[in-house]
Amino acid sequence: MAEQSDVTIYTDGACSGNPGPGGYGVVLLAGGKRLELSEGYRRTTNNRMELLAVIAALERLNRPCAVRLYSDSQYVVDSVTKRWVYSWQRNNWRKADKKPALNVDLWKRLLPLLEKHTVEFKWVRGHNNNVENERCDELAVAASFGTDLKVDEGFAPAVPA
Repeated sequence: MAEQSDVTIYTDGACSGNPGPGGYGVVLLAGGKRLELSEGYRRTTNNRMELLAVIAALERLNRPCAVRLYSDSQYVVDSVTKRWVYSWQRNNWRKADKKPALNVDLWKRLLPLLEKHTVEFKWVRGHNNNVENERCDELAVAASFGTDLKVDEGFAPAVPA
């Protein structure tokens, strides 16, 4: 088995309006190097941007890695560490209350990445003077105000029941 690299990743998502314009920010630290990533979207949600930040970071890794991933999104961290997402997947993307799980397109992109990499999720309190988390927030907010915002193809506004 190939040796895994140690990588530290910080991620954050931002959205103005929720739904509204949004963006994500990533700080990736490995081997003494630093990479910052960000993208902005015209209409999306905060949770989608939080998830997309994690996906973008893990997709950037070109071989299996041991990752310590810091996020201020309890939605993302709890969904994985408490294994909710695996229950949703087993139950045809339905939550325990039988309602449809949200952001299924992104969860479907994330799950194979969690098989490829060994990822330890760590929740950090947002806006609490964590330098790298604050940098991710700056990147995400700046991306959400960009002039060349992408279309979040998977975003679908909630339909009234």
